[in-house]
Amino acid sequence: MKLLDVVELGIEIKAHGTPALQLLDKVSLHIDRGETVALVGESGSGKSLTARAVLGLLPSSATVSGQIDLEGVQVLKASGPELRALRRTRAAMVFQDPRSSINPVRTLGAHLVEPMMQEPGANKAALQKRAIGLLASMGLTNPEARMHQYPHELSGGMLQRVMIAGALMNDPELLICDESTTALDVTTQAAVIELLSNAVKERSMGMLFITHDLALAASIADRTYVLRNGVVQEHGDTRQVFEAPVSDYTKALVAATPSMAGVPKTGAHRSNPTQAPVLGVENISKTYHLSGQPPVQALKNVSLVIPAGGGLAIVGESGSGKSTLGRIVAGLESPDTGSMTVAGGEITGANAKERRLKKASRVQMVFQDPYQSLDSRLTPAKALETVLKLHYKLDAKAMKARVVELLESVGLEEKHAHLYPRKLSGGQRQRVAIAKAMALEPRLLVLDEATSALDVSVQAQVLELVNKLRREQGVSVLFISHDLAIVGEICDELLVVQNGAIVESGPTAQVLNHPQHPYTQTLLASVPRPRWETIGKGPASGGDCPDTDLASANNNTL
Repeated sequence: MKLLDVVELGIEIKAHGTPALQLLDKVSLHIDRGETVALVGESGSGKSLTARAVLGLLPSSATVSGQIDLEGVQVLKASGPELRALRRTRAAMVFQDPRSSINPVRTLGAHLVEPMMQEPGANKAALQKRAIGLLASMGLTNPEARMHQYPHELSGGMLQRVMIAGALMNDPELLICDESTTALDVTTQAAVIELLSNAVKERSMGMLFITHDLALAASIADRTYVLRNGVVQEHGDTRQVFEAPVSDYTKALVAATPSMAGVPKTGAHRSNPTQAPVLGVENISKTYHLSGQPPVQALKNVSLVIPAGGGLAIVGESGSGKSTLGRIVAGLESPDTGSMTVAGGEITGANAKERRLKKASRVQMVFQDPYQSLDSRLTPAKALETVLKLHYKLDAKAMKARVVELLESVGLEEKHAHLYPRKLSGGQRQRVAIAKAMALEPRLLVLDEATSALDVSVQAQVLELVNKLRREQGVSVLFISHDLAIVGEICDELLVVQNGAIVESGPTAQVLNHPQHPYTQTLLASVPRPRWETIGKGPASGGDCPDTDLASANNNTL
C-alpha cells in the first residue's frame, strides 16, 4: 500500500464578489515508503498548496475535490482532532519561511518540545535531550544554549535548521519539505540533504520535497513531478525528467537552471577603472555582545573595493558575517573599527532626513526574508508609490505607469499590484522587494540572498535585469549569496568569507575554477550534483549510514 496517494486533487477558491479561481486541477501523485518524490515548478504553481492539502491545512473558503490517502487516513474527510493527531504523530512539514512559522515570543526549546508534550506519557527531559541532539545534528553550535534563545537571535539559515529539527521530533512517517533548504548555505544544505536521505532510507519514511531548485531536486529525488498553474506537466524517474524532458515547460526550466558546468573559465570585467570606487571598505571589524553569552566577532579586519559599475560577490556559510557586512555597507549598522566610503564619500545634508534620502539614492539593499522587509499593510503598488513620492514628482498617470514598469521588470503583472504580501508567494514577495530597491536607481545595490526564494526562470530574469543596470546605468553590485552556481553570472570579483574573515579573493572565474583555500574547495564540493553522477562516490551518494539511531546517525553524517 502506498504511504501517500493523491488522486485527482482539485482546489478552487471563491472570494466574496469575485469569480472562482481554480488553483489545482486534477493533481495526482504518490509516495512509497523509503522514497523521496520532488515536486518542482515556478512560484505560484501550486506546490505549497498541494503540500498543505496533504496535511489538511486549507482555508475554509476552499472547495476541494479528489482524494488524499495517507496510509489509511482519508485526509479530506478527517475531523479536526484526527488531523491534529496525524500532524503530531505521523506527518510533519518544514515550511519555507521559518520566521513566520516559529512563535517569536517563545524560545526555540519551547518550539521543539511543547508540541510533543501533548502526547500521553511524554517525558520532558527525554524530549529536551532529543531536541538538543537534533539541533547538534543540524550543525548548530552550543545546542544547549540554543534551546533558551529566541528566533530573532538567529540568522535565517540557522532558524531554518531549527525548523527541520522540529519536524523530525515526532519521527514522522511522511516528511514534507517546502523549500526547506532555501536559506541554507551549500555545506549545511549538503549535510541536511544527506541527513534527510538517510532518515528516509533507515526509517522507511516517505518524503515530499518541494523546491524550485532543479539541481537540488536531482540530487535527492527518486521521482519528480513538474507542476505549472496547478496542473502536472509531466512526471517520472528524476533522471529521465531532467535529461529527457517531454513538455516544453520542463525543457525551459531545465535550460534556465544554473550549474557549475556553466561557470565561465574567464571573466570579463565590466567596471570603469577611470572613476572613483563606489565602495571602499578598510579594516572593518564588528563584534556583537549578547546577554549571558561570549562576544561574537562577526567581522575581522575586512577590506574591499567595488569600482564604478563593478560587481563583487561574497560567499560563505551562514553566520560567516556576510549579512553583517551588507548591513554595514547599507548604513543599517555601524562598524566597531575601520572606515568606509560610499559613492564618493560621506553623506552630507542640512538635516537628518535629507541625509537619509541622499543615502537611499546611493545605496539600496534587498534582504533575504521579504516577509519581514515588506510592510504587511501595504500592497506592492502602495509600497512603490510611497518610495517614489519621497524622491520624485510624478503625476498620477506617470506614477501608475512607473509602478507597472517596476513590477513587470521583476516578472510580476499588474494584477499583483493590489495584493497584500500575505496573498503573494515567497518568490513573488521577494520580487516586490527587488522592485522597491530598484525604484530609486541606486549607485550601489546590495543583494543579500535576494534570489534564494526565486524560481529558476525568474531568477534568470532578475540576474539579467541587474546585469542590464550595470551595463546601461553603471550600477555597482554587492551580491551576497550561498549559491555558487549563480555568482559567476553577475559578479566579476569574488570574496570567500569564513568566521568573519576573508580567506580567498580574486576574479570569480579564477576562484571557482581554481580554488586555493581548503574552505573554498569544501564549498565547491558541496554544490548539489545529480544522484546518478554521485552514486558510489562517497557521502554525496546518500548511502546508508551504519547507525540506526537518528541522533547518532546525524552526528556521523555531519
